[in-house]
Amino acid sequence: MTKPDIETKLAAARTRLILDKPFLGALALRLPLVAADPKWCPTSTTDARSLYYNPDYIDALSLEQTQFVLAREALHCGLSHFARRQHRIKSRWDIACEYSINPVLVKDGLTPPPATIVIAAYEGMTAEEIYPYIKDDDSDGPTEENSQSGQDSDPTKGGSQKGNEQRQGGEGQTPQDSDPQSGGNSQSEFQQELQGIQGAARPDPLSASELDALSTQWQQRMAGAALQAQQAGKLGGALARLVGELLQPKLPWRMLLARYMTQIARDDYSYSRPSRREGEMIMPSLRSTQANIVVVLDTSGSVGSEELGEFLAEINTLKAQLRASITLHACDTVLCKDGPWIFEAWEEFKLPREFHGGGGTDFRPIFDWIERRGNSPDMLLYFTDAKGDFPDLEPSYPVIWLVKGKAPVPWGQRIQLN
Repeated sequence: MTKPDIETKLAAARTRLILDKPFLGALALRLPLVAADPKWCPTSTTDARSLYYNPDYIDALSLEQTQFVLAREALHCGLSHFARRQHRIKSRWDIACEYSINPVLVKDGLTPPPATIVIAAYEGMTAEEIYPYIKDDDSDGPTEENSQSGQDSDPTKGGSQKGNEQRQGGEGQTPQDSDPQSGGNSQSEFQQELQGIQGAARPDPLSASELDALSTQWQQRMAGAALQAQQAGKLGGALARLVGELLQPKLPWRMLLARYMTQIARDDYSYSRPSRREGEMIMPSLRSTQANIVVVLDTSGSVGSEELGEFLAEINTLKAQLRASITLHACDTVLCKDGPWIFEAWEEFKLPREFHGGGGTDFRPIFDWIERRGNSPDMLLYFTDAKGDFPDLEPSYPVIWLVKGKAPVPWGQRIQLN
């Protein structure tokens, strides 16, 4: 295939990506396509400014596989993988970035190139979470020479892997690179055209200021692309979760907890008619009643004593401000037989005794207990790792989960303990 034919193929793949996957297409549209010298770029790579490709490699791919390549490099940029490495070893980081993205793109319906590795157990995990599972001496990592340009060598030969591995698209070619930590100097269109004849030279590394600027720029691009895709109804579940977690404000758990608890404060103005002996004029008066909050501690052994102490101290401070009574329960698979413990607004909220971790976790007993009482609380606050059996139906009262770890919750408001 000639150079114009390859450029036409890339343009067609990007156009299809924009139409079928507008979020990924919008990101890919931000990366100029530059033919690279095969000596340093066997397949494809990016410096967060341009997407470099080996024409012979693109020639060997189908149109659908070319879409995957464009989407993969664009998503590496959108997730700022090039700026998130920090102290980590680059060869291990590149592999972790690759393993975090491949399952997302496959689940979104894209067709991976030959020998692309998809590890099911890594689905939903970030590169930071995957990184510890990649060995220092992992032979499937990029070579030192390739790592300078962000180009990985074949990661199919041994190495640390977690869970079930799937090799997508067949055999015989190396899987695709992950995100490089290198950059390129801006070039004029004339220079790019000349270099495109022989292939562009290896880009120079990015400076610290360039990394910061590009990271901010790509986050803005990703937010805009996500909004457009959501409005078009074309942002898949896996991508939506990935983007939401990255773009959501990282507020301290104490601030979030205070925000939700203050929403149940019972202070309000009343315009009820006063006694006639006080006159005919109706003036607003402040009325206050005590809120009722149920707090449940997961005693399955997943929560440390230090974190538990911080949580109890924070609740103690907030309940005094809200004039709230606290009903405390402890639960693993069953409610603690000694409970519940009730603390009035003026009483110090503290652990009544030491709880020892049990086996599993079942969240249903506390909801059954509340239903039997027939008196719903103003809020239920559950301190847990969120790994257990949930009730099928969400209750009518607000439920706040303060979660240690990454486990999701099926309903209610989730606050990440960080």
